[in-house]
Amino acid sequence: MQNHDQPRTKRSRILAGALAASVAGAAFAGGLAVNTLPVLADPVHVDAPQQIPTFADLVEKVSPAVVSVRVDEDIKPAADDGSDGQMQNPFDNLPEDHPLRRFFDIPGGPGFPGAPGMPHGRQLPRHAVAQGSGFFISEDGYLVTNNHVVDGGSKYTVVMDDGKEYGAKLIGTDKRTDLALLKVDAPDHKFTYVGWGDDSKVRVGDWVVAVGNPFGLGGTVTAGIVSAHGRDIGAGPYDDFLQIDAAVNRGNSGGPDFNLNGQVVGINTAIFSPSGGSVGIAFAIPASVAKDVIQSLKEHGSVERGWLGVQIAPVTDDIAEAVGLADSNGAIVTLPDNETPASKAGIKTGDVITAVNGETVDGPRELARVIGNERPGTKVDVTVWRDGQAKSLDVTLGNLASLDEAASANDRGNQRVPTNPSSLSGYGLTLTPSEDGSGVVVTDIDPDSTAAEKGLQPGDVIVSVNGKAVQNRKDVSEALSDAAKSGRKAALFQLRQGDQNRFVALPLSKG
Repeated sequence: MQNHDQPRTKRSRILAGALAASVAGAAFAGGLAVNTLPVLADPVHVDAPQQIPTFADLVEKVSPAVVSVRVDEDIKPAADDGSDGQMQNPFDNLPEDHPLRRFFDIPGGPGFPGAPGMPHGRQLPRHAVAQGSGFFISEDGYLVTNNHVVDGGSKYTVVMDDGKEYGAKLIGTDKRTDLALLKVDAPDHKFTYVGWGDDSKVRVGDWVVAVGNPFGLGGTVTAGIVSAHGRDIGAGPYDDFLQIDAAVNRGNSGGPDFNLNGQVVGINTAIFSPSGGSVGIAFAIPASVAKDVIQSLKEHGSVERGWLGVQIAPVTDDIAEAVGLADSNGAIVTLPDNETPASKAGIKTGDVITAVNGETVDGPRELARVIGNERPGTKVDVTVWRDGQAKSLDVTLGNLASLDEAASANDRGNQRVPTNPSSLSGYGLTLTPSEDGSGVVVTDIDPDSTAAEKGLQPGDVIVSVNGKAVQNRKDVSEALSDAAKSGRKAALFQLRQGDQNRFVALPLSKG
């Protein structure tokens, strides 16, 4: 019997095979592959570290050493009538049942002006509380904070990380570096404390962890990196701040910045904040500065700094050229009228201080720090550049604390206009001899001249040119001519305005 199902089965197998080849994406004809599907790339895969880096261990160890500092201040009321604090209460004329009396909780209640037993109209002292941060540096209770945190305080309270409170006394402050030292007396307690790190080894980009009391919230931790060294923010002559980008806010003042070894490399003191909150730019006192200041406060209750007794300004490229220096390192000197350690040692106005004890001085800020780090009475070797050569002078430093910083400025508004002016060709200056015979007064200046560009102003008195005293226009011209003959490209003018001296270098190309 003939099997009629066989052809169908054969056809079925052929169709099934074709379908399978189509599904597989490859049909072969004459050995060539056709209708091939694309091969997909592998998805992105990242081998994550076994453990994500964390500051938790560091924070756990240092947090007990970081405290909140609460400062109480009694503010005496200001009397507006000169009657020794007596002031008329503005609500005295209100009826006893007036709603304002209840609304503002004013006279009628105990402890308010006009209440029984209180002097009529007397204003009670107001009470203010400020908060900042601090940290222990010894187990017996010495702790560091900012001067501006404790300034004006009458009572100091230290709040620990666990909420315990201790009274503290003020040991000493240093306004110039904004540092203060407090002491907690608790004989039965040993405080967790932290040590100083070496900020000279801190590189831009290194991690720092800031712990403090922002907005009075207590132990708060933020992290960031050091973003710059040696910042000058105009706070004082010893500005040398670390700039960090950790979130630092009001209340973080006096708090520490730790390196990853748990050492203090900086103390938060200021922030750049157009908004009042953190924008990621904070400034910290370097540990190297704080360590010495705090040690002095601990030993003496104050900081004694050496005093040289000069006014100093940067050496610009023009000034360096004018005095014959190879570079613009150093600080150019003007001396005040009174006798100072510098004048006693023979330092003169116009000298450029280039080194102290053999160490090169880059500029005025470094000179101020170097001298300030020395003790009063110390003898230092000061190298000055004068008349085209270096000269060494021994200076015995005075005490900066003895300097009266409240010297009043001379009245500049009563200067008489000099007469018989004459012009200085090529400089756009009109000059006349000073009435006291000391120097030549600038009475007019061409606004398009190089002198105007360099900052000369009418009223300036030209005291000397290249170290030579001048009394008339001829003296100035001769000094300029001598400078040109010696091959210099600029001349150094010493200018006086009131009681302030400064130096300006003018190019000789137009002289």
